[in-house]
Amino acid sequence: MKGITAMTVTTNPSETNGVDVATLFATLDAVKAQPEIARFQFRARNSWQGGTHSRSEFSDFHGATQEMEHRSVTAVDSDHPAVLVGQDHGPTPVEYLLHGIAACLTAGVANVAAARGVRLHKVSSTVQGDIDLLGIFGMSDGTVRNGYEQVKVTFHIEGDADEETLRGLVEQSRRRSAVYDALTNPTPVVIDVVTG
Repeated sequence: MKGITAMTVTTNPSETNGVDVATLFATLDAVKAQPEIARFQFRARNSWQGGTHSRSEFSDFHGATQEMEHRSVTAVDSDHPAVLVGQDHGPTPVEYLLHGIAACLTAGVANVAAARGVRLHKVSSTVQGDIDLLGIFGMSDGTVRNGYEQVKVTFHIEGDADEETLRGLVEQSRRRSAVYDALTNPTPVVIDVVTG
């Protein structure tokens, strides 16, 4: 019938865009009352598989003042494509950064929209990272960096709000994104080595 669109029916009336809004606000209130529960430590365990192929597992983390475990262990593989002397068993490590920024911003958009009562219909993004391998190969005079020269995220977003509001959801997500912050601000990285 014309004028009727598909919609998601949920049994939880406080859910918007798959986000339990009541739990979201309860979590924010709990953190306001007890800020120490906001300190988290996420972990990855990586093992070399051969060549440029490695596998990382994500199983446990520390949060809300206690050790916790994910519902299931997630394993992801990383490799280089054949053109970069790999076997292409998975995306390159720098491609995972692209996934990280896209996933973080998208989760933020969903949460911010839910908190503001905006129903979303579609959120997708394309992420591009420009890199010059002369830096990694040590073939520049120090003017070419090892990492991305630029990362560009392009969102396509549709929802029950005007253009300005939808753009504002993305902007609020950017301001609160942990991955955006890690990529745009210096983050200390400590590397320890244990041999034997």
